[in-house]
Amino acid sequence: MFITRETDYALRILRALSDGKRRHLAQVCEQQLVPSSFAYKIIRKLERAGYLEVARGTGGGCTLTADLRTWTLFDLLDAMGEDFRVNACIDPAFECPWRNRYGACPTNSRLCEIQRTINAELQRHTIYQLLFDDSSDAR
Repeated sequence: MFITRETDYALRILRALSDGKRRHLAQVCEQQLVPSSFAYKIIRKLERAGYLEVARGTGGGCTLTADLRTWTLFDLLDAMGEDFRVNACIDPAFECPWRNRYGACPTNSRLCEIQRTINAELQRHTIYQLLFDDSSDAR
C-alpha cells in the first residue's frame, strides 16, 4: 500500500495548517480526526522534512513552513519513510538469488521500468493539488 494511514494523517495535518496560522496539535487532531497517538510521531517526521515548524511550550504549536504547491506526493511519501517500491528486488541492496546465479533478470528490468513510471506520476502531483481544488483559491 503506497499511502498508509500515517501518510493519510500527515496529509490531514498539512491541510489543517495550510492557512499558515500556528495551531495547537490538539486542535489539528480534533478538526482533522487524527488520533493524537499518531500525531506526535507524524509531526516529528514533517518537522524533520522541513514541512513545519514546531514551537513547544506556552503559546506553542505547529506552523506550516513548506509551500504545498511545490512539494509532491513523492516527497511526502519519502518524508514519511514509506516503502513505495513495487518489489524489494528493485532495491540495489537487495540480494537476488536469480541475479547471483544467472545475471540479468528480465523481470527485474521490467519492474524497474514500472517503478520509474510510478515515481514520475507521484512527482507530478503536488500536495496542494491533492488537498484542494486547484481551480480556486479556497483553502
